[in-house]
Amino acid sequence: MAEQNYYENNGLNDANFSYTCPHWAPVLGFAGIASAVVFANLGGAYGTAKAGQGLMAMGVRSPELLMKNIIPVVMAGVLGIYGLIVAVILNGKFTMPAADGFATYSQYNGFSHLAAGLCCGLCSLASGLAIGIAADAGTRAVGAQSHMAASWKKMGFTGDSGGQVTSSGDALFVGTVLIQVFASNLGLYGLIAALILSQSEYQCDYGAQ
Repeated sequence: MAEQNYYENNGLNDANFSYTCPHWAPVLGFAGIASAVVFANLGGAYGTAKAGQGLMAMGVRSPELLMKNIIPVVMAGVLGIYGLIVAVILNGKFTMPAADGFATYSQYNGFSHLAAGLCCGLCSLASGLAIGIAADAGTRAVGAQSHMAASWKKMGFTGDSGGQVTSSGDALFVGTVLIQVFASNLGLYGLIAALILSQSEYQCDYGAQ
């Protein structure tokens, strides 16, 4: 009722006034915050669990390579921080309603913050899936190659033997790390896009009407 009286007193009506700051606009912003944190942590959790599963399986036969191959776990854990950073930034963009009860948080801000949260959250989720699956296969392969090389040496083979004797798993390890780097970049791209989107702002100033 107060908002309707404000419109009438200032010569505004449904035909010539744009309702840019509805009361439901903050719902979009809070949904963006929740999306950033939840999806980013889902990706981080899956990546950590999947990489840890392969790491423990590899550590049974090659425990000396356990700490060397823990890099994917660290990369997956960082994804949750991306969501936290975006959530803190978006939370700082919220504006409380004015003293007269009029909303100042626009739907433009709401959609912008929702897009920012989804960008960061879904990109981090995709990154976590890629890191987890690649790390599971990569760490198992590194451990299997190292174990195979040790077995060939125990049997007395000192020739090339397809590279199994002289190989220590470094070639596969480097390839695995490169895969993790490119997979983790997916989450970083979402973070950058979210930071750019969070800078778009429009506040309603009824006193300027």
